[in-house]
Amino acid sequence: MASSHSSSPVPQGSSSDVFFKKEVDPTKHVRPVQSLPDVCPKEPTVTDQHRWTVYHSKVNLPAALNDPTLAKRESDFFTKTWGLDFVDTEVIPSLYLPQISKEHFIAYQQEISQREKIHERCKNICPPKDTFDRTLLHIHDKSRTDLEQVPKIFMKPDFALDDSLTFNSVLPWSHFNTAGGKGNRDAASSKLLQEKLSHYLDIVEVNIAHQISLRSEAFFHAMTSQHELQDYLKKTSQAVKMLRDKIAQIDKVMCEGSLQILRLALTRNNCVKVYNKLKLMATVHQTQPTVQVLLSTSEFVGALDLIATTQEVLQQELQGVHSFRHLGSQLCELEKLIDKMMIAEFSTYSHSDLNRPLEGECQVLEEERLVSLVFGLLKQRKLNFLEIYGEEMIITAKNIIKECVINKVAQVEEIDTDAVVKLADQMRMLNFPQWIDLLKDIFSKFTIFLQRVKATLNVIHSVVLSVLDKNQRTRELEEVSQQRSAGKDNSLDTEVAYLTHEGLFISDAFSEAEPASAAVDTTSQRNTSPHSEPCSSDSVSEPECTTDSSSSKEQTPASATLGGVDIIVSEDMRLTDLELGKLASNIQELLCNASDVCHDRAVKFLMSRAKDGFLEKLNSTEFIALSRLMETFIVDTEQICGRKSTSLLGALQSQANKFVNRFHEERRTKLSLLLDNERWKQADVPAEFQDLVDSIADGKIALPDKKPAATEDRKPADVLVVEGHQYAVVGTVLLLIRIILEYCQCVDNIPSVTTDMLTRLTDLLKYFNSRSCQLVLGAGALQVVGLKTITTKNLALSSRCLQLIVHYIPVIRAHFEARLPPKQWSLLRHFDHITKDYHDHIDEISSKLVAIMDSLFDKLLSKYEVKAPVPSPCFRNICKQMTKMHEAIFDLLPEEQTQMLFLRINASYKFHLKKQLSHLNVINDGGPQNGLVTADVAFYTGNLQALKGLKDLDLNMAEIWEQKR
Repeated sequence: MASSHSSSPVPQGSSSDVFFKKEVDPTKHVRPVQSLPDVCPKEPTVTDQHRWTVYHSKVNLPAALNDPTLAKRESDFFTKTWGLDFVDTEVIPSLYLPQISKEHFIAYQQEISQREKIHERCKNICPPKDTFDRTLLHIHDKSRTDLEQVPKIFMKPDFALDDSLTFNSVLPWSHFNTAGGKGNRDAASSKLLQEKLSHYLDIVEVNIAHQISLRSEAFFHAMTSQHELQDYLKKTSQAVKMLRDKIAQIDKVMCEGSLQILRLALTRNNCVKVYNKLKLMATVHQTQPTVQVLLSTSEFVGALDLIATTQEVLQQELQGVHSFRHLGSQLCELEKLIDKMMIAEFSTYSHSDLNRPLEGECQVLEEERLVSLVFGLLKQRKLNFLEIYGEEMIITAKNIIKECVINKVAQVEEIDTDAVVKLADQMRMLNFPQWIDLLKDIFSKFTIFLQRVKATLNVIHSVVLSVLDKNQRTRELEEVSQQRSAGKDNSLDTEVAYLTHEGLFISDAFSEAEPASAAVDTTSQRNTSPHSEPCSSDSVSEPECTTDSSSSKEQTPASATLGGVDIIVSEDMRLTDLELGKLASNIQELLCNASDVCHDRAVKFLMSRAKDGFLEKLNSTEFIALSRLMETFIVDTEQICGRKSTSLLGALQSQANKFVNRFHEERRTKLSLLLDNERWKQADVPAEFQDLVDSIADGKIALPDKKPAATEDRKPADVLVVEGHQYAVVGTVLLLIRIILEYCQCVDNIPSVTTDMLTRLTDLLKYFNSRSCQLVLGAGALQVVGLKTITTKNLALSSRCLQLIVHYIPVIRAHFEARLPPKQWSLLRHFDHITKDYHDHIDEISSKLVAIMDSLFDKLLSKYEVKAPVPSPCFRNICKQMTKMHEAIFDLLPEEQTQMLFLRINASYKFHLKKQLSHLNVINDGGPQNGLVTADVAFYTGNLQALKGLKDLDLNMAEIWEQKR
């Protein structure tokens, strides 16, 4: 029995049993109360698995802190400050917590009562747990007591009999020592030792059997599960073997051939790549000859595209090829040469386009050539080509004027070109009709020139906009492709395909065709381009003629149509949107500069002709014709270019100011001469002046057309009829009316001089008023003209002329107001001042007539004596002078003014008569003197009322007696 249990108490599992071995954690699966007691006594080195831990605590921290048995808590519990504060602080009842009473638990008790009844019923059915626990505890304690009899050395995990110390402890040699006649005692000791060990073994076996009996159900269940598991493993092994056989058969029958096809496809693709690479090298080798051919036909864009494509291929697909190590630098030098050639070609094109005959057509010269050049220059970022075109425009504008002058001078036979060498001097020998025809020719040539420039710049502008549009669409396509690629990456299957030949996957074999098919279109496009040689007619070689990057760039070229020319915008334009936008604005600015150049050359042409004062000598008709021609040209250029040039307009304004000054000085001088020779006698009114007045009867001021045949048959009239009123005028006023109309007509013909003309016209009206006042009221005509005296007729005629001018001042004001901008209406106040001055002058003339009669009354009535005969000589003389006065002014002044004038004269008469009667002390007493005075006054009144227009005049002669009544 001892020999059968001589092995180690710890079972050693074999390698075959490792599959069924299961680690068991006693702390998780064995309850402490159900563990068996140890048989062997414990030693200090053995760790008790049932020692007390914090998890065995039945009292929590709040319970320890709130121990009611403590009189006072220790102040140093955890921290002193916290303990003190905790002890002294009283908990204040919360205002947010309600007061809890038994009624709050009634609902809970009703709900839990049913569960409590079920719990009580279960307690009665099940045995008490404490009894079971006490039985197990007793059995456990008994087992532990038995095991304590076994020495701890047998329980050590490192127990081994091959250790000398362990062997000596278990089998002491003293029991086997036969020396000294102690054989019987040693035999007894050995037998005792054997029985002791047998006893230990029995204890262990009993405990093991007891443990097995306690866990017999679980043990037998585990054994049954082990047998079932072995059966499952056997079946699984057989199923795996069968599956492997089937897979081997499927692999042999169905997969080997397909995989071989894929391997052959990969091999074929590799061969195609090598073939296409060689063919691409052959194509690249022909780049330089092809570029030379393209340059010979001025295909600069095609040559640049070919160079760019070749450079890209060299950097991507043929990188590292030794035979092409110098080709890149050679192509760079060739590209620089093409840049110079394009600049020279564009300069030649600009010269040819701008210097061709200026006829009626405005078509673009060789539009395809222009589009190709512009694309090439944009591709190479040569943005200074607009400066070349601008310089050529300036030269062409000079040549246009020179050519026009030469052609015009050659047509004039009076000019001797041998005697007059300089072209400018020859031009100055032209008269105005010849010169104005020359200017018309220049302006028409400039108009055609600007239209051609606009057409050419429109083509260039369209090219720039197409490139800009392509850049924007390229960005949109890139954004869309990025979004699609992101979605594609997210949807890719991450499962690894079966590994096949040479480290490749099945998915790789299928994905090889995708970039190749994506590159077919662009590669064929490159191969079929007229600027490059085709690779081959073999369709197999198509996919590999270009790289993926180049194909992705050229998949969506932008096409546009410019003037019937189909163009394709390449992808390698290196201009930004900002540069293209700036270039487009520069093109529009260049068109405006062309207009400015034409205007500047026209200004120089005008100034060259104005050196001898030719323009200042033009009459009104000639200057108006010149002004209208220049204004028409300014409007035409503004319509073409969209912006008004100011140089020619400024020159026109300058010449207009000179013209206005000369115009005004001539008429002021003419008016001054007329006034200096005016004798202030009533003049006959020719029919043309009456027609002139009738033409402005409706408020519109305009010089009427001359009708020589009709006016010769009509006789002059005595007075000028204006809107039914008769005006007796002098000849100077008739001419002044015509001069005023000339001012107004000049404003209509030259609107830019409206302000200056208004100022000059008001100055002219003021001059006439002041000068006529000096000559008539100031008696200046006595010395200037040689008049003997200034008669009442002269005064009345002067007043009537002033009234005629006052009548037309509102019409003139309205004419200028309609042509002035609102911000300059303040200038119209000058007409109000002139009207006031004229009215003051008219009143002064009336006062002068009254003063003449007043001095006469003073002279005559101061000698009046109240005596016979009746009427007295004094009153006869007074009536005679009054009759002369009436005869002098009645035909000149209207009836209303005549009545008002004689009322004022009569008031003066009464004043002097009262004064004389007071001096003579004659009163209204009915005496003889009163009778004589009354008879003289009646004679005066009868004679005065007998005059025309004075019959109904209320003289009120009774006022002379009011002071003496």
